[in-house]
Amino acid sequence: MAISNPYPEETLGYRAVIELRGDGILSFLHNILTCVVESLNQGELAYGALLSPQGKILHDVFVHPLQGVVLLDCDRAGAADLIAKLKLYRLRAKFEIALRQDLHVVVGGVGALDPRHPGLGVRGIAGGGTSGDAALYQARRFALGIADTAEIGSGKLFPHEANFDQFGGVDFYKGCYIGQEVVSRMQHRGTARSRILPVTVENDQFTDENRVLEILGRSGSQGLALVRLDRWAEHGAPLGVTIAKPDWMKP
Repeated sequence: MAISNPYPEETLGYRAVIELRGDGILSFLHNILTCVVESLNQGELAYGALLSPQGKILHDVFVHPLQGVVLLDCDRAGAADLIAKLKLYRLRAKFEIALRQDLHVVVGGVGALDPRHPGLGVRGIAGGGTSGDAALYQARRFALGIADTAEIGSGKLFPHEANFDQFGGVDFYKGCYIGQEVVSRMQHRGTARSRILPVTVENDQFTDENRVLEILGRSGSQGLALVRLDRWAEHGAPLGVTIAKPDWMKP
């Protein structure tokens, strides 16, 4: 069931909507994405990723099951590539895949609660509307320390580095999916040496001689950075930067 929240509705103009229509779609997505999809009901929302065979995130996606169709909320710049990969993995399955130019992603208003963190509010898909930068949503996201495609990129990070293991974006008990062996090995060995963490930039002239972090995105003084955990433990943050560990992050 769709819910509402106190945040104002904003349009995410940098996201696109892909429609999958036909039979067996949730099972298909369950077998290629990192998250649990097969048991989703209408009105629920899942967040996960399509990985490369080497285990790196190619596309982060939200899965919206509706009556007779499944909608994927994805990065607009990568939508064509994602459609091509879905068609490649579809093989002979009988369902259609199309970009829905008439639909857009909205946050706030009415939708399903963002599975990554309740502080992000609800997320939904609506018709019509115009593009927007969703400044209030972006500020909430940066304050919580949660990355989006702009920071995650494509083919650059493992799910652990983007904290997918922290908020259910990857499931370690489901069957095989693309890149699973690498992700499972990292989980078993605890080898995530880097993670995206929230940072406060107090001085733009900071220098990072010990290569502790890489700033991935900024919203004012708030930022998201890929932090080398071992170097942070050894050297501390560079002068002019404060690194925080979010309260939602497990040990």
